[in-house]
Amino acid sequence: MSDPETADARGRSRLAAAFEDGPALVSYVAAGDPSAEATKAYVEALVDGGTDVVELGLPFSEPVAEGTTIQNAIKRALDAGMTPDDYLDLVRDLDVDVPVVCMTYYNLLFRYGDEPGPAEFVAAAAEAGVSGFVVPDLPVDESGPLYEACREHGLDLVFIVAPTTTPERLERMLDRTTGFVYVQGRLGTTGARDDVSDDTPDALARLRDADVPKAVGFGISTGEQAREVVASGADGVIVGSAYVDVVAEGVADDLPTADVADRLEALAAELKAGARKGLPEPERK
Repeated sequence: MSDPETADARGRSRLAAAFEDGPALVSYVAAGDPSAEATKAYVEALVDGGTDVVELGLPFSEPVAEGTTIQNAIKRALDAGMTPDDYLDLVRDLDVDVPVVCMTYYNLLFRYGDEPGPAEFVAAAAEAGVSGFVVPDLPVDESGPLYEACREHGLDLVFIVAPTTTPERLERMLDRTTGFVYVQGRLGTTGARDDVSDDTPDALARLRDADVPKAVGFGISTGEQAREVVASGADGVIVGSAYVDVVAEGVADDLPTADVADRLEALAAELKAGARKGLPEPERK
């Protein structure tokens, strides 16, 4: 990475700063799908298209929060040999100037290194240039060790707030959430959808007083959907399955990496433009 610093000169985390000129586009791809070299090209293309935060998936064999699209991407990455150490090497090699968030599952963090617990992986991730973590299978009540390790190394810990999250659990999540809060825009697993869920405005309304940016994910795949989400009050949009579909098509059609990267850049540009259109007209840039 070109800039591994976790905070800017004013003390803001890199993730929080990424939302200041919002709305931010958070883009997910699975590391190693279909290879580490391809992922590097894809991430750089997404940033060229307007991505403000890269959510780089560390593949795990039991991705319980994912739909079929991302499950298949994770399988391709694992079949190609992606490991936690390869993941960290990939992050080090990225030539991008945006924060990278590690999206993975707690077992990989807990079992990394010589001692059980997340501390060793968090330290290695910080050294590699990771700016934060999203760990969807980690309950907030059991997040103390990861939270403390992230605090020690200046990294953000992002929690996912679902439509069914109780007010009491939401309060505990917000006490430990930094960088941004991941708003699950609909019930279920990840996957591209044809419309924006009716749950989205209510989910954002619950977070109106939160002092961290709010980014909505699960189902966004078009510029128009990005516009709707931002118009509902989101500070950013999170897109994953739509990009992974492009990667999967490239694998199926045996397309050159450069061709797939061009398609990803174009989709990111569409989503970023759509998100900007969701702002009130005087705030658009």
